[in-house]
Amino acid sequence: MVAAGWLSKNIAIIAVPIVTLLFGILIGWLGQRSGFCSVGGFRDFFLFRHTRLLYGYLALIGGAFIGYLAFWLITPSAFENFSWVIGKGLMPVPGAPANLTVAAYIVLAIIGGIAFGLIGVLIGGCPLRQVVMTSEGNIKSLCFVIGMCVGAVVYTMWISGWGVALLKAVGIA
Repeated sequence: MVAAGWLSKNIAIIAVPIVTLLFGILIGWLGQRSGFCSVGGFRDFFLFRHTRLLYGYLALIGGAFIGYLAFWLITPSAFENFSWVIGKGLMPVPGAPANLTVAAYIVLAIIGGIAFGLIGVLIGGCPLRQVVMTSEGNIKSLCFVIGMCVGAVVYTMWISGWGVALLKAVGIA
């Protein structure tokens, strides 16, 4: 039994990055061919009631869930925390950083969602669209992608710690 678990984890260690790379290439190609943009999908739906881009966003979420479920069924020992929501209900994901309460994660998700939407509207598209446009040679999108990478490092190194400290000081965390 131990040998079978070890073997399935080793298969997952090899297979998951390869399959992820292949799906990444496929998603990038589909994003480029379709003009996919999650922010644009919501913008078009709320302003013009066009659903073409929004269906692509919903298909991406559904496809990601189905793919994750398929990997979980193939090698359940590699995805031990997949079914956390079934047994625990509305609880933080096991292994999530900072060990915050559910309310703190919801507050942080709302703040992140507002920032994502605002920046996406100001820049004219979601990060995936900007990466696709960068690969097409758009300099404005290249500046955004570089800024997104620098911003991720700055947020991880400094700002996230301040946010957690603030939530704990307020009593939400």
